Amino acid sequence: MRAVTTSPDHDHLFAIAESQDGYFTMAQALEAGFARSTHSYHVKEGNWLREHRGIYRLRQYPQTENGQLVLWSLWSRDRQGEPQGVYSHTTALSLRDLSDANPSKLHMIVPPGFRRNSEAPAVLVLHKSRLAPHEVIWERGYAITTAMRAILDSAASGDTDMDMLQEAVGQGLRRGLITRTEIKQAKSRVDLDPELRRILNKF
Repeated sequence: MRAVTTSPDHDHLFAIAESQDGYFTMAQALEAGFARSTHSYHVKEGNWLREHRGIYRLRQYPQTENGQLVLWSLWSRDRQGEPQGVYSHTTALSLRDLSDANPSKLHMIVPPGFRRNSEAPAVLVLHKSRLAPHEVIWERGYAITTAMRAILDSAASGDTDMDMLQEAVGQGLRRGLITRTEIKQAKSRVDLDPELRRILNKF
């Protein structure tokens, strides 16, 4: 991505960061006209906080509860700067308040061809899979899978409490996060986890 301005546009950078809970990438700073040679200056002066390689946060922007979700979403960006990771499995269920579990790891689905030059951060558990557009919900600065997709993935992982998933299905239906059509489609899958099939047959 090339810079499109010749002088720093602070308003532009703030607009970018505001849409991402205060975070922005080096490429986005370049786009806003901040020369690469000035980035270390802004970090030294405390204007920017370096959160990860190539990812910064505006110091004056208040930290939010979901800031880490935005940070690792930006980490998953491709060469065009587009985030590839989608929060999934029990992480997606927790974000929808469909699980009381508070796992120490963040589950994220990335495309099968996903590659990074460095190792994945320890907090992430990456799952390589393809997601259909209707299985992805975009939030402010990050994306998560739908509740039904999260339940399917959690069951397939083999290490998720099935009683919790049954409760998630029931809550999801009551709150409109899961539809009867989605349940019917899930039950038609030949690769559906047998225990999850038993659960879905109750609804």
